[in-house]
Amino acid sequence: MTFTAIEDIFTGKYNGKKVTLHGWVYRKREGKDNIFLVVRDATNILQAVIAKDSSAWKTAEEATIESAITLTGTVKEDKRAPGGFEIAADKIEIIGLAETFPIAKDQSEQFLRDVRHLWLRSRKMNTVMKIRSEVLQYINEFFKRKGFFEVSPPMFISSAVEGGATLFGLKYFEDETVYLTQSAQLHLEVLIYSLEKVYCVAPSFRAEKSRTIRHLTEFWHVEAEEAFTTIDDLMRLEERLVSYVCQSTAKKCKGYLEALGLDPKELAKVKAPFPKITYDEAVERLHKKGFEIPWGQDFGFNEERALTEDFAGPGFVYAYPKSIKAFYVKAYPDKPDVVMSADLIVPRIGELTTGGARVDDKEELLRNIQGFDLRPEDYEWYIDLRRYGTVPHTGFGMGLERLLAWMLNLESVMDTIPFPRTIRRSYP
Repeated sequence: MTFTAIEDIFTGKYNGKKVTLHGWVYRKREGKDNIFLVVRDATNILQAVIAKDSSAWKTAEEATIESAITLTGTVKEDKRAPGGFEIAADKIEIIGLAETFPIAKDQSEQFLRDVRHLWLRSRKMNTVMKIRSEVLQYINEFFKRKGFFEVSPPMFISSAVEGGATLFGLKYFEDETVYLTQSAQLHLEVLIYSLEKVYCVAPSFRAEKSRTIRHLTEFWHVEAEEAFTTIDDLMRLEERLVSYVCQSTAKKCKGYLEALGLDPKELAKVKAPFPKITYDEAVERLHKKGFEIPWGQDFGFNEERALTEDFAGPGFVYAYPKSIKAFYVKAYPDKPDVVMSADLIVPRIGELTTGGARVDDKEELLRNIQGFDLRPEDYEWYIDLRRYGTVPHTGFGMGLERLLAWMLNLESVMDTIPFPRTIRRSYP
């Protein structure tokens, strides 16, 4: 049997024709002479009308909210119906009869996250997941056009990439301890010595006890590394990526954005180049805004959000104190206490990406490893990269969920991923 997608019905080509579709009962309203079923599939929703003299009447009476059905009927144009078309049903088959759907009685934020496995059926989550899928495609398109190779880094790692306090450890074979990866960066650096330009979109795990709108313990990480590049090259790459994704989404996801109450024109305004200020300049601006932040202290959520007020969009802060960045970040030759690190920050969310130039000198790397109280033997393979054909190189990481939360003006990154994992949530 051939089934028609609901979205195709709104093209008008099926007007007056009989079609068969399958989906779920989204809404139901019963009258004396008619039963109205709003049916949903992956593509859209459509109203079906079942007249009392229809052979489908008895089955329509039995159908409950979220029952899976197959429905056959004639498409009719009706301006009063959602989307301008409806279907006069003459046959309905219940594939899976649903029990009383629980979401109708409670739509609190906490409850909807408890029943995420059911809430994903909602129109809002359906739309967000579609945009997420499209954004992933645009990210891949961008990197492919720039000559990057997509690679597959490991999820089990033997030592920290970021702070050791945020590692999830687990027992491997023969009582060996390994960790869930915090970032693919170090392994991507390996691959630039073969492929020069590499990227991945993969899960990362952070055991951070943070309860903010931008933190997840498991998130999808867009990461890239590129050989023979500078910090300026890196910032250009990042702003072009974000611009490309925003422009593509505004153009190709217009209907989805409008369904979320968003104006695509606002997203289309995001265009490279982005403003760029140094950490020193950022501290000065924060002092003027009333923040008592000393030089050398990292910016928090509130400071980053305050800085974006001056940008009216994405903007970079770069040239950070060495003391607040990771061991692998390269220092400026004339300013050994300042490193070539850049954060891209956006309104409401704050930090969207972190990147920079990587240390490419073996001796500098060894000093940093020791200075950060790390064990050189844990990074012997990483040090090898500086022994055999080292090159200047840069890279960055961007949280996909932060990007989506900012683009779609969502309350939290938890609204952008099918099954959010946080310090308080590992179910469902």
